[in-house]
Amino acid sequence: MSCEHSPAASKSKKPPQQQVHNFWDKYITKSPGKVTTIFPPSLYSSLLPRPSTLSKNDTTTSPTTTNFGASYAAAADACRAKIARIVRDCHRTNSKFTDPDFDLKGNQWDCLLGLNWRSPPTKGNPAAVEDALGTLERMQVFDGTDCLQLTVPMLRKIMGKRVLDEEQEGDNDEDYDPEPKAVHRVGWIFEDPKFEVDGFSSSDIMQGSNSLDCWWLSAVATICHRRELMDKICVARDEECGVYGFVFYRDGEWVYTVVDDHLCLTNGDYEGGGHDPSNAIVKKWRRDKQTGSQALYFAACREENETWLPLLEKAYAKAHGDYHAIWGGWVGEGVEDLTGGVNSELALEDVLFKEKLWKELVNENGNFVFGLDILDRNGSDKNGLANAHAYSLLAAREEDGEDGKTVRLVKIRNPWGARGGDGMGEWTGPWSDGSKEWTPYWLTKLDYRFEDDGVFWMSYNDMLHTFTNLYRTRLFDDEWAVAQEWTNVNVAWVSGYLQRKFVIEVKTATTAVFVLQQLDTRYFNGLEGEYSFLLHFILQKQGAEPGDYLCRVRPQAENFFRANRSINCEIDLEPGIYEVLPKITAERDTSKPPVEAIVKASARRRPEKLRQVGLSFDLAHAKAFKQEEEKKGDSSDGWETEQEDEEAEKASVTEAGEETPGGSDEAQAATAGRQEIQQGGQGGQENDNDEDEEEDDEDQPSLWNAVAVVGLRVYSRDPELVIKLTSPGNDEEAASVVQGT
Repeated sequence: MSCEHSPAASKSKKPPQQQVHNFWDKYITKSPGKVTTIFPPSLYSSLLPRPSTLSKNDTTTSPTTTNFGASYAAAADACRAKIARIVRDCHRTNSKFTDPDFDLKGNQWDCLLGLNWRSPPTKGNPAAVEDALGTLERMQVFDGTDCLQLTVPMLRKIMGKRVLDEEQEGDNDEDYDPEPKAVHRVGWIFEDPKFEVDGFSSSDIMQGSNSLDCWWLSAVATICHRRELMDKICVARDEECGVYGFVFYRDGEWVYTVVDDHLCLTNGDYEGGGHDPSNAIVKKWRRDKQTGSQALYFAACREENETWLPLLEKAYAKAHGDYHAIWGGWVGEGVEDLTGGVNSELALEDVLFKEKLWKELVNENGNFVFGLDILDRNGSDKNGLANAHAYSLLAAREEDGEDGKTVRLVKIRNPWGARGGDGMGEWTGPWSDGSKEWTPYWLTKLDYRFEDDGVFWMSYNDMLHTFTNLYRTRLFDDEWAVAQEWTNVNVAWVSGYLQRKFVIEVKTATTAVFVLQQLDTRYFNGLEGEYSFLLHFILQKQGAEPGDYLCRVRPQAENFFRANRSINCEIDLEPGIYEVLPKITAERDTSKPPVEAIVKASARRRPEKLRQVGLSFDLAHAKAFKQEEEKKGDSSDGWETEQEDEEAEKASVTEAGEETPGGSDEAQAATAGRQEIQQGGQGGQENDNDEDEEEDDEDQPSLWNAVAVVGLRVYSRDPELVIKLTSPGNDEEAASVVQGT
C-alpha cells in the first residue's frame, strides 16, 4: 500500500540545536543601532558637533574635570544674561514678556500634553456623522445603491493604516486629561503678587490638579527650608516684565530655563449674560473664582499672593517639555534635578545599622536631604497616610522628655498641604496632631502647633516601619569636582558585565561618588523607544584579583518600574587607578512603537511638539555618538511606502504653515535628513533569509535591537581625576573580567 507524503512532511527537519541557533540568529539584529538625531544634522551645524568630528579611537579621554560650583556659576550667569536681554527688549517694546517656546496662552496644548497624546474620538454625535456622510456623497463614493465603493484590498489598506496610526501615536494616559479653563498673567490673577512672602517654606506648598507630580512637590518641600539651595534654583527675575529664570541639573550638566508669568486657572472667564451695567457680576466672578492662589489649576502657594511655587513648577515642566512629562516620578530624582546632588534609595526594611542611619538623618553638616515614600503592594493606607505617595522628611530631632528619657522624632510633610475630604493625609498614630504624647512641654520644645497643613511628627521607629523607601541625596559644594564620560552600548539579550569599561585615575586621596547613569528620558518623553534598562556596576582597583571588588552596585530591586535613572557608590579612595565594569539589562515593551515610527506620525499630526521634543532628544544624545558609523539599514523600515513617506513630509510642512515648493533646497534637505534618520535608526527590519529556512513562524518576534546611552560621573575632591573608556586588550584580559564578576 502506497501513501502520499505532503510537502511539509517530506521537508527535512533540522536538528533541535540548529533550530535554536537559527531562532536566535533571526531574533538578534546583525546591525545594532539607535536613533541618535531626530532631525538632519545639518540643521544643528551651530548647535551640535557632527558625528564625523568625534574621535574614532577605541580609547577616549574625558574632558578636563570641572569644578562643580564653577559649572553651576556658568549656567546661572547665562540665565541672568538672558533675563537682562529680555528685560531690555520688553522696555523697548513696552510689552511684558511672552515665552515663544512655552506659550500657555497661544499654544496651550503643546505645553500641557506629551508628544503621544491625542484627542479622544468624538462619540455619539449624529450631526458629525451626518456631515461626514454628506461629504462622502458629494465625493461620489457611493455607487447609487447607498453602498461604499470599497474593494477588499482598499479596506485592508484603510484598516491597516488606522491600526498603524494608533500604534505610532501611542496610548493616552487616561488619568491625565488637563482641563484648565483660562490662562492669565500673575498681575491679573493676584491682587498684590510677591514672588516670596517670608521666604521659602514647605508649608507654602499646595498640590494642584496635576496630582501625580506629588513626587516633585515632595522634592521641593525637602529642600525649600534651605535658603541657599532655593536661591541657586531661582537665580533671576523681573516681576514687572513677567520673566523668571531657573537653573536645574540634567544628565550631569547645569541647564537654565526662562518662563513668562502666564498661569493656568481652574475656572474660565465669566460668560454669563444678563444686564450688568456696573460690571458687578463680572467683578464678583473674577474675585471669587479667578483671584489668588486658590484660583490656580496647578500647584500653588498657601499664601494667596505668593507666586514662587507655580512659576517654579512651570519652569520645571517647560524644561521637560510639558506638564504631562512631570506626571509620576521619584522624590530622589526630583531632588537631584533641583540641587545637582546624588540620590541613593534605601529600602527601610533593609536597614542594617539604625544608629548610623539616624546620625545621617540628624544631618548636622547639612550634607544631605531626605525624602520618603509608601509603596504597599496590598494597596492599603497606613494610619492616615496614603499609599503609593511621596513625602518629605524635614527634620530629625533627639530630645529629652520630662521624665528624662530620650526620644527620637522625625518631622514629615505630605505635599497635599492639607487632609483630604476623607481625613487622609496626615499620620494618626503616636505623636500625631492632638495625640496624648503632645504635652505643653513638647509643644514648646519643638515649637509646634496643630494645623491642617500636611506636617506631622512621628517616632523614628514608626518611620522605619511605616514608610517603604528613604531617598538620601548627597549635596555638593565648590570643594567638589566632577568628571564624566558617556558612550553607547549594545545591550545583549543575555545579561553580563560589558567588556568595555571605565578606567579612573585618582591622584589625590579623596571621598569619591561614582554615578552610572542612563539618559533621563523624561526630557524627550514619547521618543524613549521600546526598551528600558537596568544598570549595575562593579568598582575595583586595577589589577585586583578576580572577585576582589570595592563596590558592587545594583538596582534596589530588579524592577523596571522603579527609579532606575542611575545608581551610585560612595567610597574613600587612595591615589591609584580604578576600574568601573558596567552591566546593563534590557526589557522590551512591544506595545510601544520604535522612535522612527513616532517621528513619522508626529511630523504629520503635531509638528510643533515634535520640533520641541526632538531638539531635547538630539541634545541629550549628542553626549555619546557611536565611535564607529552604524551600518546602513534597509531603505524601508516596513511601516510605510515611499509614497506615503513623501505624503507625510508634505503634510508636516503644510501643517506647520510653510511653503512647499517641490524643488526647494529646504524640501531636498528635509528628504535627505529623513533618509539619513531611516538609515541610521534603530537597526531597521533586516531580511536574514536562510536557504534552508523552515516554514515561516508567524510568532517570530521582530529583531532584538537594544542600545543604551550611559555615562559615568565621578564626584571627588581631586581636581585632576581622569576617566578613560577602554576595552580589553585581549581574550585573556576579557576572561579575567568575567571571572571577577
